[in-house]
Amino acid sequence: MSNEQFNLLDKDVLTTGEVAKICNVASRTVSKWFDSGQLKGYRIPGSKDRRIPVGNLLTFMREHEIPMDGLMSGRPRVLICDQDEGVIDTLTSVLGEQTNFDVHTCDSLFAAGMECERFRPHVMLYELGVSDDDGRQLCSMIRENEELQVTRIIAMSSRVTDGQTSQLMQSGFDGVLRKPFTVRQVIEAVETAHAVVY
Repeated sequence: MSNEQFNLLDKDVLTTGEVAKICNVASRTVSKWFDSGQLKGYRIPGSKDRRIPVGNLLTFMREHEIPMDGLMSGRPRVLICDQDEGVIDTLTSVLGEQTNFDVHTCDSLFAAGMECERFRPHVMLYELGVSDDDGRQLCSMIRENEELQVTRIIAMSSRVTDGQTSQLMQSGFDGVLRKPFTVRQVIEAVETAHAVVY
């Protein structure tokens, strides 16, 4: 997204696509907010294109508790869900040092669901051992939530075979990282998944 990074301070008015990126939702969700009058803006005369003034968006985000993290920089929001504190500590410190990712962490399926609602991650790294159902429940919860349509989910596991990898992809995961992995592999997986969003 580096070539598309934009600073809100440089703009007075945003398109629905730009608002979708900032709020980490699908463009059609922004259109619904606009059409229902929740998000104030205007249509370009003679076209159906919608425009949202930045001030209106900031008010809307505050009212609906949409995270402002990375608002000015467009930083990828990454959620790491793993019960291994060592893995969480290592990934958090390394990603903090080597990337501009905005990283949050959690250690349970329930916490992951709560954090997804609040943080709206662009990419989630999910350790399969966190729940018994290999994360299928999490995938279906995220896929069914219209406001999390752009969240990409990457499974992490040390016990996954090639056959299981394809099953995971069919059940809703966007990628699989096999442990032990290198930091470079994690960064590339996040960057690739985030690029697919945009």
